[in-house]
Amino acid sequence: MDSISNSKRGFAIRCALIASLGGFLFGFETAVISGAEKNIQQLWALNSFWQGFTVSSSLIGTVIGALVASIPAQKFGRKKVLIVIALAYLCSAVGCALSSNWSLFILSRFIGGLAVGMSSVVGPIYISEIAPANIRGRLTSSFQFMIVLGIFIAYLTNFLFVGMGDEAWRWMLGIMVVPSLLFFGLLQLIPESPRWLMMQGKQEKARDIFHKLGEPDTENVLRASAQSGTTKDSLFQRKHRKPILYAVILAMFNQLSGINAILYYAPRIFELAGFDQQLAYLQPVFIGGANLLFTCLAMMIIDKFGRKKLLLIGSVGMFVFLALVAHAFSQGIAGASWVLIYLIGFIAFFAFSQGAVIWVFIAEIFPNNVRSQGSSLGSSTHWIMAAAISWVFPVIAEGNPNGGFYSFLFYSIMMAVSFFFIWKFMPETKGKSLEEIQEAL
Repeated sequence: MDSISNSKRGFAIRCALIASLGGFLFGFETAVISGAEKNIQQLWALNSFWQGFTVSSSLIGTVIGALVASIPAQKFGRKKVLIVIALAYLCSAVGCALSSNWSLFILSRFIGGLAVGMSSVVGPIYISEIAPANIRGRLTSSFQFMIVLGIFIAYLTNFLFVGMGDEAWRWMLGIMVVPSLLFFGLLQLIPESPRWLMMQGKQEKARDIFHKLGEPDTENVLRASAQSGTTKDSLFQRKHRKPILYAVILAMFNQLSGINAILYYAPRIFELAGFDQQLAYLQPVFIGGANLLFTCLAMMIIDKFGRKKLLLIGSVGMFVFLALVAHAFSQGIAGASWVLIYLIGFIAFFAFSQGAVIWVFIAEIFPNNVRSQGSSLGSSTHWIMAAAISWVFPVIAEGNPNGGFYSFLFYSIMMAVSFFFIWKFMPETKGKSLEEIQEAL
């Protein structure tokens, strides 16, 4: 890090933080529905199936956004796509807040989902491509930090707006207009990804941006990028089988932890555990705070301890605390007081491991000329699993007296399985340039 001047390092950090504002909106949009979903269910008289669909409609858009994001990101550049994403977030916030019927609400949520899906692909790609190798983990994980900050702020604003009457949900969803406008404005200040410029044959522009960003070994990076090719390659080839396998399976385990079911239905989970409405809206604020704190901790050590160690530690911790949540639900009212403590423990280990690592790892394991395609694959897998888990959760939770127990027991078992996959197969990528990772895989 000494080889990078403070001013250049500061420029790289500013660019990363601006790009990661898409992560803030991602997190806010993901969690804010938890405060509005019961009001929406009552307003439009939805049964548990259609309520699950209403919550998951955003995730359907997210899957599509993640699947298609690689095409415009490859053709038009990372920065232009980030600007479109900011406008989609803005449209979603306005549409949700002003929806007069269920169909318009679903459409607005779907547009927000498209923005989340595209953001989950393009944001980490952009950050990983501008970041010097020795601080890439920290900068790329800033995207996850912004996600959890958005989740925390969503839970906080939900709690603050909950007492405003039947229309409180409109304020909960509409407040996202403010960060959307800020994101759009600040994006005008960042450069295009130099590695994308290299793929377009614009070597001099790429060199200038690398110098501004403080890349300590610009010429070698340019040479390695040129050798890897400047044309778009096909992802589904035998030579890419390892990064494909790692990205898909890690993304699956990320959601099989139950994280999005907890984020989307946090107040409902606490009501199932026996808390009254006011406390049910307050408890998620503590969860969001723990998420934020342990993501910060992971950001501080990810480049020192590496990705694999964090994932292994997290798998053990998540297994234990998810099993404890399942046990608490099996005890009924007697276990209710422990649910908050156990969920905070789970969130702490999730934030420290899967939460901090997933977007870093997926963005860095694919070669330059298929990175956007590979990131789309990993991200879309993540969101397909999120949609399935979030759609099924209310059906199981409401359809069976022991639904909470069965759900969290399943999540716990999945984390035990994930430990063995990570231990046996996952590579370590800390401290390597993107080109060195490509060569190793």
